[in-house]
Amino acid sequence: MDKKYIADRITELRLKKNVSEYQMSLELGKNKGYIQNISSGRSLPSMTQFYEICQYFDITPQQFFDEELHNLPLYQKACDLLKQLDEDDMITIIPLLKRLTIKQK
Repeated sequence: MDKKYIADRITELRLKKNVSEYQMSLELGKNKGYIQNISSGRSLPSMTQFYEICQYFDITPQQFFDEELHNLPLYQKACDLLKQLDEDDMITIIPLLKRLTIKQK
C-alpha cells in the first residue's frame, strides 16, 4: 500500500458517493482543499482522519483495503439482509448462493 493506493481508493469511493472533493472536505469538517491534497498524493490522513473517512463512506477499514469489494453499498445491504436470516433460512439460501457463484465462473 502506498499514497497512490489510498488516494485512488478515496477518489473511487467519493465518485461512487457522487460528492466533490470540496464537498467531502467540508462534510468532514476540514478545509476545502483537504481531500484534494490527499487525492493528489500531497498528504496522507492521520489514523484518526482515516477512520473518519471510513465512517464517511460507511465502511470499515478492512473494506477500504479490500480490493475485491467494488460495490460496497450493495455488498453491505446484502450482508445486513443475511444477518437477519435464521438458521433454517441460511441452510436454504447457501446452496442458491453456491450455484450463483459457480455460474459466474
